[in-house]
Amino acid sequence: MAIVLPAGWARVRASSPPHTGGLRRITTTATLSSRPPRGAINVETIKETSSFFQQDSRPIMLFDGVCNLCNGGVKFVRDNDRQRKIRFEALQSEAGKKLLQRSGRSPDDISSVVLVEENRAYIKSEAVLKIMEYIDLPFPQLAFFLQFVPLFVRDFVYENIADNRYAFFGRSDSCEI
Repeated sequence: MAIVLPAGWARVRASSPPHTGGLRRITTTATLSSRPPRGAINVETIKETSSFFQQDSRPIMLFDGVCNLCNGGVKFVRDNDRQRKIRFEALQSEAGKKLLQRSGRSPDDISSVVLVEENRAYIKSEAVLKIMEYIDLPFPQLAFFLQFVPLFVRDFVYENIADNRYAFFGRSDSCEI
């Protein structure tokens, strides 16, 4: 069994020999990879985008600017974020593309909402839950309970909605926000 750690360039391998004599031994070895994992974050990209957080440390919600569902989601968050804790940027904008790269994603990947904080990024259902934590009551409490739904279930639902968002909700010619 191999486990790839996304935060670093290490690969850990654990193996278990056949069960013999009532004793079981597990051996673990680790090796460093010579190349970065897929979706690795470029140091230059972090330097380029650090200015987004120098004057304003609020997280940035990246959204599909031509998706009616996404635009509705942004309006919903704006209406329920009275303290203005979140900023917004379309995925298709130059800043959005750079922030996507900072998050370890392709600059043309508009498949998911992304919440970018100064030192971390969230995608798919994790981004939605994190956004809910920033907005007004009762959404932080709802996010607390939804975190107990397994990630693969939350992301399965998220991906099915995201994959069909244009068919269900339509698209606009330009970003409305």
